[in-house]
This record gives sequence, C-alpha cells and structure tokens, in this order.
Amino acid sequence: MEKLKIIVNDTLSFEVESEELEGLDCVRTGRSTLHVLKDSRSYEIKILGTNFSEKKLSIQVNGNTYQAEISDPYDQLVNRMGLLLDNFHKVDEVKAPMPGLVLQILVAPGEEVKKGDALLILEAMKMENIIKSPGDGTVGEIAVQKGQAVEKGQVLLRMA
Repeated sequence: MEKLKIIVNDTLSFEVESEELEGLDCVRTGRSTLHVLKDSRSYEIKILGTNFSEKKLSIQVNGNTYQAEISDPYDQLVNRMGLLLDNFHKVDEVKAPMPGLVLQILVAPGEEVKKGDALLILEAMKMENIIKSPGDGTVGEIAVQKGQAVEKGQVLLRMA
C-alpha cells in the first residue's frame, strides 16, 4: 500500500493511498477532461497543465482552479533526508519542451533569475506557455529571437 502526499495550492496537505485513487469511478470525456464520481458526488475535472518532472499539476475541478504537487514515499524520504536534486543540479541550458513560436523574451543576458522565474513565452498548439527557469542562475546567451519557430529540445537560452 503506497501513500501519496498531495499538496494543493501550497496550503492544503493530505495523504491518499494509491489503491483509493485506482478505485475512483473515472471516465475520460475529452483530451484533457474527466468526469469523476466519488462518494455519490460528481466532479468535472480539466487538466490545465502538467510538469511530470516536478510531479505538479494544474487542474480545474467544477470550475475552481488548483495547483497540486504529488510526492510518493521515495520523494518524501529524499526530502526528509535533505537530498533534493535541486540542491545539486546546475542549469546550463533551457530547451524548448515542445515545438512552437517564441512570442516574447522576458529576460536579458546578465540578468539574475531564480527557480520558477519566467524566461520567455512560447506559443504551442494555440496556447501560450510560460517557460520558467529550472533553477537559480544568471542568463548567459539567448539563443532565439522573438517570432522564431523552435523545435522540441532546441536550446532557448544558456546560463552563464
């Protein structure tokens, strides 16, 4: 039995057993929408965004938007031991997570950025995606220009 810890909007924290999630009455109603029945209550869920590497979700439940972070027992142990990868990971390059069009560049070479700071806006599939810094550092070289089309994995900027 695996217990998952879920933090919602950085304020509400609770644990749920993975078997409990597997037992939900859940039907996919669209590409990013679900209908869930739990305890005789109906929930319309829309997945607004995902970050699988950080195990974060942005979802809308019955019209209300929530940010959720999920950690499994291994993640919880690593956190308790103070061995988070963020403490050891140096960012050299920021790459495009998907093909798209650079709409706006929000930083300049030499600018200090913190993890989560917005770096640029990439339009993909008619949606604007804010590309955020994966760690602290100084912007070195910006490898793209406003209006430029980029491919998945293409370097957007390099850190100094």
